[in-house]
Amino acid sequence: MRLLIATGIFPPQIGGPATYSKLLYDELPKRGWDVEVANFGDYLDRPKIIRHVLYFMEVLKKAQTADVVYAQDPVSAGLPALLAAQVCRKKFFIRVAGDYAWEQATQRFGVTDSIDDFQKKNYGKKVEFFRGVQKFVVDGARVVITPSVYFQKLVAGWCEQPEKVVPIYNGIEDFGLLPTKVGARALFGFGAKEKVIVTSGRLVPWKGFEALIRIIAQWKAEGRLASLVIVGSGPDKAKLEALAAELDIKEQVRFVGTAARETMVQYLVAADVYALNTAFESFSFAVVEAMRSGLPVISTAVGSIPELVENGVEGLLVPFNDQAQLKFSLECVLSDASLRRDLGKNGKKKSMKFSIDATLDQLVQLLRA
Repeated sequence: MRLLIATGIFPPQIGGPATYSKLLYDELPKRGWDVEVANFGDYLDRPKIIRHVLYFMEVLKKAQTADVVYAQDPVSAGLPALLAAQVCRKKFFIRVAGDYAWEQATQRFGVTDSIDDFQKKNYGKKVEFFRGVQKFVVDGARVVITPSVYFQKLVAGWCEQPEKVVPIYNGIEDFGLLPTKVGARALFGFGAKEKVIVTSGRLVPWKGFEALIRIIAQWKAEGRLASLVIVGSGPDKAKLEALAAELDIKEQVRFVGTAARETMVQYLVAADVYALNTAFESFSFAVVEAMRSGLPVISTAVGSIPELVENGVEGLLVPFNDQAQLKFSLECVLSDASLRRDLGKNGKKKSMKFSIDATLDQLVQLLRA
């Protein structure tokens, strides 16, 4: 069987679709599949219309020898992939792990509604154009795969055939031999008594990094020794760096940009807690990897997060952008070594559920149908 993966990003670019696409590219050949990748990210340096045309031509060429075209987003990669699959009369599958229309509305058109509220309203021609593209692509797919039950229900609302939306949890690779905590902390220069919080993700408004930065500033004013490591890049980077400078905590907040998985694992081992103050997650690789490393997780009770983290068992769940509750939960975990140990132990056990084998077994069964 021959599979063409049409993705918006692919390593060395980082993000969920890149991680997932690379996993398929590495693992499916071991199961007898011939896998090719068409990466829209290769054309991002071209003008807008030209990049889309060039990408469509690449997908069209590669689709001719594929049995299945599997897109990783419903717009940048999904629309060209659907059209190419239709021209070549190939089976078309799509994985939907985000709402592109909501993301664009939030970043470009001043929409502040949550992703759930966004599904119920009309926001004008520009936003509805993106929403229409998503619906067209999803309706054109034989099967729509989502990374969580939560997102299955959300995406089913876009479809004329909601029964074709199927959840398959993402699997993560084992870390192998982890560094020691002492060694990891020494590598990054963290003090023995310094509390270290790691967070990660694209630097965009709905990831809620500002609240974490303000908590670090409050702790500094209270005389607490703590550092925040922010892994990731995005359009809000300059704004967040300016906020850290304004609050006089440039030394306490580290913006490390994109990081290789090995480096991210070292940060997780060095840290005391992983925090994610997000308004939306379809599935968080970062949360599962934090759990796999033995870290307690503090996150928002949104999207798929409650499917990954049970409040009080593997971590603590708080409302999005509730700075007071987030600060209180962080203080509870950071001040109680026994609680950190128990949450981390439970999280590591839970993370084993999200295995590569389970993910691939379910996916291959669908692709062969």
